[in-house]
Amino acid sequence: MTTRAPLPPALAGCTIVVAADRRAGDLVSALERRGGQVYRAPALSIIPNEDDEDLLARTRDLIAIPPDIVIVTTGVGFRGWIDAAHENDLAEDLAVALAGAQFVARGPKAHGAIQQAGFTADWVAESETSAEVGEYLTADGVAGKRIAIQHHGAGADGLDALLAGLGADVVSITVYRWGPPPDPQIVHRSVVQAAAGEVDAVLFTSAPGAAEWVRAAVRADALDSIRRRAAAGRLLLAAVGPITATPLREAELTTTLAARGRLGSLVRCVVDHFASGAAPRLRTAAGAIEVRSGGALLDGRFVPLSRAGASILSELFDAAGRVLSREELALALPRSGQSAHAVEMAVARLRESLGGASVIQTIVKRGYRLTVEEPE
Repeated sequence: MTTRAPLPPALAGCTIVVAADRRAGDLVSALERRGGQVYRAPALSIIPNEDDEDLLARTRDLIAIPPDIVIVTTGVGFRGWIDAAHENDLAEDLAVALAGAQFVARGPKAHGAIQQAGFTADWVAESETSAEVGEYLTADGVAGKRIAIQHHGAGADGLDALLAGLGADVVSITVYRWGPPPDPQIVHRSVVQAAAGEVDAVLFTSAPGAAEWVRAAVRADALDSIRRRAAAGRLLLAAVGPITATPLREAELTTTLAARGRLGSLVRCVVDHFASGAAPRLRTAAGAIEVRSGGALLDGRFVPLSRAGASILSELFDAAGRVLSREELALALPRSGQSAHAVEMAVARLRESLGGASVIQTIVKRGYRLTVEEPE
């Protein structure tokens, strides 16, 4: 009885950047369990507002003039607001002020936080989007009503402007502020590597973080290369939801959304992309091949490659059967100025790793090509 070799983990050979601060550890652990090489490059840091004077001033304003409606957009943000009120001896007064308000939750996590704080949610958005919250409230009219909107981070969801434009008295409660990245050099490295093909996916969990990552790409003169790789499917840019994706799409970056606004759904989005055949694949004389930053999948078998081997294979893969000269391939090697001999040695080692010469063909006096039979 013969036994088949186990399939490689879905993310084998993938280098993944988590451009987030909050709960990044959960994302890293989940992706590493599926075989990915993951590192964090938070484009912004989160600064809790327990001692923020603006938050406390708006809380006291709501205590003095209680709201008619309270919109809770995130569970962690609402709990942070209540915790800040406790830290500053305002919790009891705030509870009294909110007791008569209508509570609107953007999703189940916000709903749970409302219940945990001792209140009752009057309505919960099924789609977990701010757009649905806006549609629900505008259907009944909000003119003259005092509405408190709890935000997490920048509050860039459009609710403030929408409801204020319809005549509501809007009090925006921003529970967390965004600060500078913990390590700007890591963010810079992430955009350079994404542009150079050394990263397979970048994950985003907030619109401000995505916007800052795009700005870092502009500063590094890497945005055009990132845009080309994302459009070709060679770089997955994955966002937890449509608001998070907005800065990426405004920069004309092809972006994939998680099916639901959850970190678990974001992980599944990445796994599905690389496990379901969504990533680019070519049919060669040796079988179907898919290129990743750390190697290649050849007929379902993962082959780890050196940095030089992966770079050479990536260039040949992108050429899709077109002949590349030794001079062109030399530019792809990790150290610039490589000789034709260095290219020949790199190709020889690459062939050996891939199990023979059938994947890469030598074209006499011209260079090398991938033995592409047909695109998949």
